[in-house]
Amino acid sequence: MQFRGALLAATVLAAPVAAYAQPVTGLYVGAGAGVNFRQDESVKGLTVVNGPGTGIVLGSGFGGVPLGVNTGLNKQYGVGEVGVISLGWGFGNGLRVELEGNARNNRVDKVTGTPFPTNSGGNEVTYGVMTNVLYDFDIAKWTGGQSYVFPYIGVGAGYAWTNYDSLHSYGTNFPFYYKSNDSDGNFAYQAIAGIAYPIPGVAGLSLTAEYRFFGVLSGAKYNGSVDTGFQRSFVETKAGDQYNHSILLGVRYAFNTAAPPPPAPAPVAAPAPAPARSYLVFFDWDRADLTGRARQIIREAAENSTRVQYTRIEVNGYTDTSGTPAYNQRLSVRRAQSVAAELVRDGVPRNAISIQGFGETHLLVATGPGVREPQNRRVEIIIR
Repeated sequence: MQFRGALLAATVLAAPVAAYAQPVTGLYVGAGAGVNFRQDESVKGLTVVNGPGTGIVLGSGFGGVPLGVNTGLNKQYGVGEVGVISLGWGFGNGLRVELEGNARNNRVDKVTGTPFPTNSGGNEVTYGVMTNVLYDFDIAKWTGGQSYVFPYIGVGAGYAWTNYDSLHSYGTNFPFYYKSNDSDGNFAYQAIAGIAYPIPGVAGLSLTAEYRFFGVLSGAKYNGSVDTGFQRSFVETKAGDQYNHSILLGVRYAFNTAAPPPPAPAPVAAPAPAPARSYLVFFDWDRADLTGRARQIIREAAENSTRVQYTRIEVNGYTDTSGTPAYNQRLSVRRAQSVAAELVRDGVPRNAISIQGFGETHLLVATGPGVREPQNRRVEIIIR
């Protein structure tokens, strides 16, 4: 057992660096904050609901006072803040679903579309509850290397409420003053593109950077008042579509992420061991084909088999726990068959080889279910 343990450590050191960063599996939480840029928003209607001229659209005048206000108003906004929190579930294959709460705040800088200059102020604060579907791209799965980052994209749908916080606008050379402290909402949607960086040494923790396009459909209505100096009326405004661009930095923590194994100890100089009798061949995730390094190890085993007297050569296949037990059993047999076929090509008699598949049993590194562990994706060659 001591000899086989030393051989295992040497083989692992010679294998490619394992990609311990994995797509999210199970429950996770996330949070982010940043800046948002809100596009100009049109005002679809400004209708008197109580007071002189009830029922008319401002612009035709009311109570004999022509305001010169039309329904082509546009609100312009300053750069604001944005924050999001989320609770989600990852399926281990890149797909995630989550429930998100968000908030965006923007100051109203200017109102255009009036024939007279205006000053404006106040804030519009939008709160949203969204359901998102996202997909993480596992770069290592495509390149065979290690995943240092995970790009992701997603879409979401939900509902958003916008609160007018002391929103006001008034003419600088005309007696017109509008004010509102009301809230309403409508259907909201968003598109997400981001990238996650798993923190080395902290299992499950990732830093995130992302862009979000957030939209709210038109139709929300807000009550306010208009004072012309001659009279005061209560009005209802109808908001246009809301478009928002956000850039956020955040963190995400997945609760069901296995910690990477500690680094193997540095090799210690020792006398040359006796000819090796056990060899480990590693495989990429969900693959049974041989890498260049795997063929080198198999060739070494075949050459050493000619230097010792043996009774049989065992070729035993194994998998990690990321698939179903039935699928993993079949995959372990295919891996063992690939190694056995390569041994035959290297000169080992086929009748001297026995093939077995053990699926996800006999794990080299103990993990929970659904975990992609590179050291468990192996075939062991034993020369007896």
